[in-house]
Amino acid sequence: MCRICSFVSNLVTICIGASRMNVFQLLQSSINASTLRQSVYANNIANAETPGYKRQDVAFESYLQNALNGTGQALMGQYHIPVGTDENSVNLNALPNVTPVVYTDNSTTVDNNGNNVDITQEMTLLAENQVRYDTLVQDVSDRITRLRTAITGS
Repeated sequence: MCRICSFVSNLVTICIGASRMNVFQLLQSSINASTLRQSVYANNIANAETPGYKRQDVAFESYLQNALNGTGQALMGQYHIPVGTDENSVNLNALPNVTPVVYTDNSTTVDNNGNNVDITQEMTLLAENQVRYDTLVQDVSDRITRLRTAITGS
């Protein structure tokens, strides 16, 4: 399963047991992270030839996962979020407010000029992030449509 599918699948799993407002809050936070990430990747691409520029990225999913994983349960994969009804599982009605954080990757150097932007990787990440964003927005739209249908009956 691809990273995007796995992330969205876990969001859906979380959303099944959470209150509607918490679901929309979680989806909004995820959309905000994706929007910020798109801007960061575009900035990386724009600076691909800038001497000494270090690529940036956004940390969100790992922070969300850590916030939800306060129990220290073993993870089945990078995007696994344990959900259940026992005392060791996530409290779905108290989803944390996690904010995306921009960080600079100083660990590598791709060019002799000290720049570490790999344009191919950045373009791939940009496209991947666009799919993630589109999926999240579609999920919000579908949920609003279902709520509207439930309220109006049509």
